Amino acid sequence: FMNNNDFSSNTYDKNDDFIDITRDIEKHYIDTIEILRQTVEAKDPYTRGHSDRVSAYSVLLGKKLALPKKDLITLKIGGLFHDIGKIGIPDSILLKESRLTDEEYAQIKMHPIVGVQILGNSDFFYDCLPIILHHHEKFDGSGYPNRLRGHDIPYLARICSIVDAFDAMTSRRSYRDVIPLEKVVEELKKYSGTQFDPRNFICILRYC
Repeated sequence: FMNNNDFSSNTYDKNDDFIDITRDIEKHYIDTIEILRQTVEAKDPYTRGHSDRVSAYSVLLGKKLALPKKDLITLKIGGLFHDIGKIGIPDSILLKESRLTDEEYAQIKMHPIVGVQILGNSDFFYDCLPIILHHHEKFDGSGYPNRLRGHDIPYLARICSIVDAFDAMTSRRSYRDVIPLEKVVEELKKYSGTQFDPRNFICILRYC
């Protein structure tokens, strides 16, 4: 028979093994999600690198806003994976150059929800989920998926929102060239207070 010390030691060993296995599973899960992210980016050569830039720009803006390190890390990860839900959108819609139908646009608007469904299984992404879900909300409440308004929109999602738009406008697309920076600033200013948090517009303006 085992004595108490043997039992205790054996239990600790099993717990250590369980922790190691859990960490391995978590690592493989994160690696798989990264592969999915790269798959989304590889679909369209014109948006390749978009998530990396959104991540980097979000951190820069977060630093300008003097956010704590924890929030900067969340912005970095959230920026990288904000569009992961697009893996569930058919290429025929995602890569369509002509105007989307109402039905097609409805599918596009599902990608934040799909993103949360993909990432919500891991504690690693927990803090990023508000960014994933709400980066298409608009300050006036006309965005998606929940039509949140103003300060009801999670703050880090508001940062990602304006950075996402900035990179989209300053990057070439299959249907247009890069928009000149002065025009981008005009557009951001135009929609400050309706689409974007005005505070974030003022800060991003300092980088333009």
